[in-house]
Amino acid sequence: MSVAKVTEIIAESPKSFEDAIQSGIARANKTLQNLKSAWVKDQKVVIENGKIVEYRVGLKVAFVLKE
Repeated sequence: MSVAKVTEIIAESPKSFEDAIQSGIARANKTLQNLKSAWVKDQKVVIENGKIVEYRVGLKVAFVLKE
């Protein structure tokens, strides 16, 4: 039987929500082992002068704990 833990992270990108998700998962994978799933908790944008300058995502990332 395995046990998983869920942690929350925030990632950002100047390109898109998709890019923010990809970079958030890539960064989490450097620190956490056995990543198994993630889901987007929320999405936000930063606007300057009427234009979107940054995409932000809040992610919940699940990983299996070592025995």
